[in-house]
Amino acid sequence: MTTRKPIRRALISVYDKTGLVDLGKNLSAAGVEILSTGSTAKTLAAAGVPVIAVEDYTGFPEMMGGRVKTLHPRIHGGILADQNNSEHLAAIAAHDIAPFDLIVINLYPFTQTIASTEDFAECIEQIDIGGPSMLRGAAKNHGSVAVISSPGQYELLGAAIKAGGFTLEERTRLAMETFRTTAEYDMAIATWLGDRLNVADEWKAAVWHRIASLRYGENPHQSATAYSVAGITTPGIAQSVQLHGKEMSFNNYTDADAAIRSAYDHAEPCVAIIKHSNPCGIATASTIEAAYNLAHACDPVSAFGGVVATNRPVSLTMATALSEVFTEVVVAPSYEDGAVEVLSKKPSIRILTLAHYSNPTREIRPISGGLLVQDSDLVSVAGDVATDWKQVSGGPVSADVLNDLQFAWRAVRAVKSNAILLAHNGASVGVGMGQVNRVDSAKLAVARAGQRSIGSVASSDAFFPFADGLQILIDAGVVAVVQPGGSVRDEEVIAAAKAAGIAMFFTGVRHFSHA
Repeated sequence: MTTRKPIRRALISVYDKTGLVDLGKNLSAAGVEILSTGSTAKTLAAAGVPVIAVEDYTGFPEMMGGRVKTLHPRIHGGILADQNNSEHLAAIAAHDIAPFDLIVINLYPFTQTIASTEDFAECIEQIDIGGPSMLRGAAKNHGSVAVISSPGQYELLGAAIKAGGFTLEERTRLAMETFRTTAEYDMAIATWLGDRLNVADEWKAAVWHRIASLRYGENPHQSATAYSVAGITTPGIAQSVQLHGKEMSFNNYTDADAAIRSAYDHAEPCVAIIKHSNPCGIATASTIEAAYNLAHACDPVSAFGGVVATNRPVSLTMATALSEVFTEVVVAPSYEDGAVEVLSKKPSIRILTLAHYSNPTREIRPISGGLLVQDSDLVSVAGDVATDWKQVSGGPVSADVLNDLQFAWRAVRAVKSNAILLAHNGASVGVGMGQVNRVDSAKLAVARAGQRSIGSVASSDAFFPFADGLQILIDAGVVAVVQPGGSVRDEEVIAAAKAAGIAMFFTGVRHFSHA
């Protein structure tokens, strides 16, 4: 496994010319014969690197706009010949084919092209054929050939040149990385074509790259790893950058993901404080520090050890207030001057920045033996209180109450079902979550709100199956309620609201959250 195989002959054909000239000079200085194609050959020759054009070696010109240039037996025979197999060596000798020891290929930028244009013909032309064929051939034959599939591997190649070649173990790892590269490339093409044909749901594929090996999972006896998904266009918590603090844990990631999504459910400056994937406080205000103070006031006991997310830069004032409370993670688009320094006085707090974020439009949830895929529950789908909701009880309500209802309906989306959220002045004041019946969720929200329930509004993520849950809110002093409606006992629930003289609105949209 440690014996090094010398590099005597190489084929180079790259779209990305990063580091190409230095690579060519290093190979040439080591006495390596270089074959190359098209613009790669021209770039090397212009830099004074001796190079043999592929068409001169094959005796066959490039054609079809470059579609056919390396698809030739003299190329693939040299790549695929097992140099430890006498029959293979005899076959290539009989046809005047010289074996390769090194293949350096990177592919046409298909994913970048489809991200920048909808021109079908242009996208098709960026589907590489010769490149993947040579990469796969070399990877299959890694017992004889080293294959470089990315400029990021040139440093490793340089070290191998100095050491006298690659070991079998090194060639095996390069082959593995090559097959991963071609697999990801093919998946991108298949997904793109499926989207165009509106059959994307028939087949799902994705590649995840490890970003961290975590200390453990939800509990210490569980191992865990964090990955980011390749080709993502809407950055999420996996793309955040850590500025300070201990390493992120499994639970830190899940709570931070819930927190950042909750904060970005709102257009106004918003702070969400999450504990065990549920909000213990969500608030909006004219400033981010005011939003934080309101969110923390909802449930200060539960906020201890929580995860905080904002949809605006963290101000120095907010950082000062936050630094006085034990907090596991804070994630924000940025931090004002001095804010990170204030927060960093707590050595364990994890400070993350996520400069650009928008709530994902699709969700994937693993199940045993498979996975579920669904459209995300985006709060925009639930409509606006002024234009899309139906008032079913009570008289006209003030603009302040309407605003609180709109906030409460957006905020309850972040609460695990069954969910009841009480709000006042753009902030949650009581949250009941994760109960197996709506009555208990209502009791929990009211208990946490205490006297703050008087004059508040309430939102329910799903309809009230009976009037009993609503009655708990009425008795606590709630002045208005928003819920989806749709129960067979809606009339009973509406009658209770009318009897109490409170306003109730139906949205026609449900906000269940079971994950």
